[in-house]
Amino acid sequence: MICETPRVRFAPSPTGYLHVGGLRTALYNYLFAKKTGGTFLLRIEDTDRKRYVEGAIESLINSLKWCGIDYNEGPGKEGNVGPYLQSERLDIYKHHSLHLLEQGSAYYCFCTSERINILREQQEAAGTQPKYDKHCLTLSKKEAADRISNGENHVLRLNIPAGNKVVFDDIIRGKVEFSTDTIDDQILIKSDGYPTYHLANVIDDHLMNITHIIRGEEWLSSTPKHVLLYQSFGWEIPLFAHLPLLLNADRSKLSKRQGDVAVEDYRAKGFLKEALVNFVALLGWTAGDDKEYYSLEELVEAFSLERVNKAGAVFDLQKLSWLNAEHLRRNSTADITRMLKEELAESEYSSILFTDEYLNLVVDAMRERISFVHEILENSKYFFTAPDDYDEAAIKKRWTTESAMYLNKYAGELETLQCTSKEDYEHALHKCTDELGIKAAQIIHPLRVAVSGVGGGPGVYDIVFIIGKEETLRRIRRSIELISPSR
Repeated sequence: MICETPRVRFAPSPTGYLHVGGLRTALYNYLFAKKTGGTFLLRIEDTDRKRYVEGAIESLINSLKWCGIDYNEGPGKEGNVGPYLQSERLDIYKHHSLHLLEQGSAYYCFCTSERINILREQQEAAGTQPKYDKHCLTLSKKEAADRISNGENHVLRLNIPAGNKVVFDDIIRGKVEFSTDTIDDQILIKSDGYPTYHLANVIDDHLMNITHIIRGEEWLSSTPKHVLLYQSFGWEIPLFAHLPLLLNADRSKLSKRQGDVAVEDYRAKGFLKEALVNFVALLGWTAGDDKEYYSLEELVEAFSLERVNKAGAVFDLQKLSWLNAEHLRRNSTADITRMLKEELAESEYSSILFTDEYLNLVVDAMRERISFVHEILENSKYFFTAPDDYDEAAIKKRWTTESAMYLNKYAGELETLQCTSKEDYEHALHKCTDELGIKAAQIIHPLRVAVSGVGGGPGVYDIVFIIGKEETLRRIRRSIELISPSR
């Protein structure tokens, strides 16, 4: 009997990094469990030993934790239905596979890979669907036992009945129907003794009391095999929900060949976990309104499987970047400063000591101008070191033959002031323009070039206030020495 309280699971294979598609599957399972008061399990499907990658399990778990997706049961959080690594459950699969064998729902197959390949080629040439021809189904129990005792390689196959239909309801897709004539006699136990995904998946979902199977569309074609397995065991069938495919901008299936697909890739590029989770949640789901900005808590409150679409979802990197900017700007100054310090520690400025007070000012000046924290370093180097060259386009546009005189006048005015506020710098500049009879822009523009080396950025009064009076004076004098002789 399936539990009344929802129990869902994310069951990745440890074959590499966590794919953003896998993140979405994990996220939807997590949101559904949180919304319904259910339980979210992490199960590692590591029975394909050829594709197993050392360290992948730890990487998967770390990526989920980084995204704020915490499981209730799984590796390191053992419940009463573990273990949660399939490689530690082989005896369970063997026991249940023998049950299928005894009742005729499965049979031993001794066909070589060469025979299987020839069969497939013949079927393709004839224009028929490639599938196993049940060649070994008629072997007697004795003959099969003798061949196994002689050490002959073999697998265990599911005996798919011909001429039947498999029908099941999908929460997202509605009624789904398959003819058993199109379903291959899937291998259940491989020649190495390990179960395939199909057998282990069904056994584990039953024994772990999974009520809802929320997974990607790519598993939809496997579902009739799973339904048949449930029926063969006499078990109640969970509810299914198959999520839409993730697509590139050209509507092709999202793949590494066309860009980054791993959570670690986006983390390394500086995307915030809140933005990535927000973005991934919207890949196929909507609350039915125009809202796009969500915290994880808001997603839990709004989420429902009934609002997930069937159509493929396009992975729009521009939208992800926009969301990253939105989440970044809503972070506190202290939080962004903490992230900035991490970036500084890995940068060319790692040996320079900047106070939190100083960095807070930098963050407040730049937060509306960036989408990523690392852009503070890239777009405003002048906050961390004096410019050693000056943008030629800015000089040509903003520096005149009188600029050196105007800046000297302004520097002289600054030397007489304490400059304890941003307004002090502004008042000093307006005093100079009044005495010189010029417009403020005639000092502001060359001043910006002098202190930053570029022609754009935050307000010039913000820049000079942040770097301070003495540094402002040093930069003005240096710019006059380096720029004016050539003008």
